[in-house]
Amino acid sequence: MPGDLTATYYRQRAGAGLIITEGTSPSPNGLGYARIPGIYSEEQVQGWTKVTQAVHSAGGRIFMQMMHTGRVGHTANLPKGGRVIAPSAVKVNGQIWTDAQQMQDYEMPAEMTSREIKDTIEEFVHAAVNAIKAGFDGVELHAANGYLIEQFISPQTNQRTDEYGGTMENRCRFVLEVTAAVAAAIGKDKTGIRLSPYGVNADMHAYPEIDATYNYLTKALSDLGIVYLHLVDHSPMGAPPVPQSLKDSMRTSFKQTMILCGGFNKESATKTLESGSAELIAFGRPFINNPDLVRRYTEGIELSTNFNGALLYTAGAEGYTDYPMAD
Repeated sequence: MPGDLTATYYRQRAGAGLIITEGTSPSPNGLGYARIPGIYSEEQVQGWTKVTQAVHSAGGRIFMQMMHTGRVGHTANLPKGGRVIAPSAVKVNGQIWTDAQQMQDYEMPAEMTSREIKDTIEEFVHAAVNAIKAGFDGVELHAANGYLIEQFISPQTNQRTDEYGGTMENRCRFVLEVTAAVAAAIGKDKTGIRLSPYGVNADMHAYPEIDATYNYLTKALSDLGIVYLHLVDHSPMGAPPVPQSLKDSMRTSFKQTMILCGGFNKESATKTLESGSAELIAFGRPFINNPDLVRRYTEGIELSTNFNGALLYTAGAEGYTDYPMAD
C-alpha cells in the first residue's frame, strides 16, 4: 500500500508531461512480486489518493499502470487466498524473489476457468474505477512484459482451445474485452494500454505470427477509441528490436496518441517526435536519479550519473527519494 514516501517520490517527478506509475495489481492474484502495490481495496485507494494529490498539487498529471502478473509470481508473495493463475498451465523458467522464502523457483500456474476469466475482467474494471476514485487522471493497462494480458496474447503461454485461445483473434479476445470494459467504466479518454512485441521479460519469446498479431490488435484497439498506445522496445536492455516495419504499421493503424519508449535520450526523442513517429516519448531509468529530468533537458543541465541499480526495489528512501535536484 503506497504511503508518504511514495507520494514524495511521484511529487518530485511531477514535472513530467505525464507520469505513469509503477505496475499496480487489480487483484490479490496479481501481486506476484514481493511488495508491489494494489488498487483493489479501500485502504489502497486511500493510500493512492495521497499520491495523486501530491502530484496534482505540483502541477502534474498521473495515470495508474494496472499490472496483473499472472503466471509471473509465487504464492509466498500473495495474500492469503491468492493464487498464481494464467491462461494455461505453462510455467516460467527461472526463479523469483520472495520476502518470506528468499529465491524460489516459479510455480506452475493454475489454468484459469471461464468463470475466472470473467471475474478477472471485472477485477480490472473495479480497479480502474478505484483508480479514478483515488484521483488518477486515467489508467494504463499493462499488456506487456510477459504479464497476464500478454500471456493471453502469445501462443506460447496461451494453449487454450476455447474462445480465448487458438486463433490470433481468440488470443486477443481477453485484452480487447478488458480494454473495452475499462473504457466503458471510466471513459475511453482515460484508458491507455502498453504493448511490448518482441519483449523477452518473464520468459517470453517471439513467434512466427507476432507481427500479424500486433497489427490485428493495434487496429482493434484503435477502433475502441482509447486515448493512447504505449509501445515499448526492449532492445536497449538486450531483447530483440521491434522491427521498424511493425512500428510503422502500428503507428499507421492506431489513430490516437502513440507513446514510444525504450532507450531514448533528449536528442533521439526530439528527432522521433519531429519525424511524426509518436506524440509522446516515455523515459524510465533516467527519471530515477534525475527527478528534475524535464528541467535538465530544457535548460541543458547535465544529467546525474549517481544512479545506483543495487537499490532498485529495495525499501526505504535511499535510492528512491534521496536523489538530488540540480542546483
